[in-house]
Amino acid sequence: MALRPMRRRMPALALATSGVLAAALVSMTGATAAPTAANEPGSTPVPISTPDGVVSSYLLNARNANPGHTKQLERAVEKAGGVVVQSWPQIGVVVAHADVSSFRADVAKAAGNKLESVGATRTVPVAEGTPSELSVSWGPGASGYKKEAKKPANGDIGSEATVATVADPRENEQWDLQMIKADQAHRITEGNRNVLVGVLDSGIDPDHPDLVANTDASESVNCTDAGRPDTSATGWHPTTSDHGTHVAGTIAAARNGVGIVGVAPGVRMASVKVVSDAGYIYPEYAVCGFVWAGQRKMDVTNNSYYVDPFQFWCGDQPDQYAAMEAVRRAVEWSTDRGVVHAAAAGNSSYDLSNKTIDTSAPNDSTPITRTLNDTCKKVPGEFDGVVTVSSVQRFPAGTMDSRLSSFSNRGLGSIDVAAPGSAILSTIVRDNGYGTKSGTSMASPHVAGVLALMKSAHPGLTPAQMIDRLRAQADDKPCGTTTAGAPCVGTDADNSYFGEGMVDALDAVS
Repeated sequence: MALRPMRRRMPALALATSGVLAAALVSMTGATAAPTAANEPGSTPVPISTPDGVVSSYLLNARNANPGHTKQLERAVEKAGGVVVQSWPQIGVVVAHADVSSFRADVAKAAGNKLESVGATRTVPVAEGTPSELSVSWGPGASGYKKEAKKPANGDIGSEATVATVADPRENEQWDLQMIKADQAHRITEGNRNVLVGVLDSGIDPDHPDLVANTDASESVNCTDAGRPDTSATGWHPTTSDHGTHVAGTIAAARNGVGIVGVAPGVRMASVKVVSDAGYIYPEYAVCGFVWAGQRKMDVTNNSYYVDPFQFWCGDQPDQYAAMEAVRRAVEWSTDRGVVHAAAAGNSSYDLSNKTIDTSAPNDSTPITRTLNDTCKKVPGEFDGVVTVSSVQRFPAGTMDSRLSSFSNRGLGSIDVAAPGSAILSTIVRDNGYGTKSGTSMASPHVAGVLALMKSAHPGLTPAQMIDRLRAQADDKPCGTTTAGAPCVGTDADNSYFGEGMVDALDAVS
């Protein structure tokens, strides 16, 4: 089968270098932003207050991603009265905390031309506190995430609650595996133990009978300690959410005569915890997760979330640009080291290719109505080299026919492939049991599992080649109808609902 070329998206960095854009601007605060094209209005600003005496978190991007420039940013942080929480010289990114209102401007002055951008990562103080071993002048700060309001799991906004089911073998109920032909693919391979999938999520239940054999504790990490990797024995365990456990079951629940089976039951998984106990995935957590995946030479990551506190990060806003650029660098670096990424499209029935208004952000304080423009991106799903997955539901019920899930985001040129995401049976934490969830969060791990099977059958493929094959092998799916959101546009071969079509596990291993 001929391979169709991979859809290319403009990465965040290109916003500052495109021929239609002027050179990057430095704001009054010292943060860099990518300006909009001359004929396009700017997005609605979201000022992020960082008052004196309150610890705020920042991401700094070096002009050049190398150890030398990174070290100079570290010195600039100290001169500006902040503390370095974590440095990633591989990508020229520094995570910093500070309790002075002028930190952005002060660090920009101290760093000079070695700084590309700096921005606050959240609109609220650092709830988890600054890691105690850094011995900062302001003390450890808040004792835990319970000081924040609990928000819904990021990938499950508007989705069904978990429905508990009887814990007995359920493979015959997994219509989703039949729909993507995973049951047929298993006759060829169930996956290779050399293949490692990073589950960037809320943690994986460490003793679930369907997950314990396939979860590699030695490759797992907790990134929610202010964006600093925590390799403690239990840091990567779930605490307040079973979202990551459900996702993990879809990817690689073991074939062991118990419960269900995953798309790739023969591969290993790593729990890369990027979701805080309060349900937030801040940019510094995502940076840590992607760099960890590259360092550990993972093959695939699943990303059933968008980075908080913005559903869409706008490149013409200084703080948002800096955070978005740091995550983009981490994604690109891990991709260059052989990691391919699957990501959920989102659950807002939103047309990603026609962004106009957003009323959901910032979600860690008080949302406002924002006007969006072409610099505004869903992170990480709209970065180049990330497979963006929409969700389908069985329709009519009881058949192998399907239509777009009403909650699923869509968009011509934004969706790569589709996968089942409504009423998906998988593993949950409570009683080491099983239950159903709905969301594009449930669709993305099907694609991550297919990519893991593909890597098992074709270990020499690069991430770009894997994405090309995944898209080319997807089964064309005509538009059809859904019950909410923008109507479908495009052709049977490539449309706004399903991208290139339904992901095909059998073709992936052939």
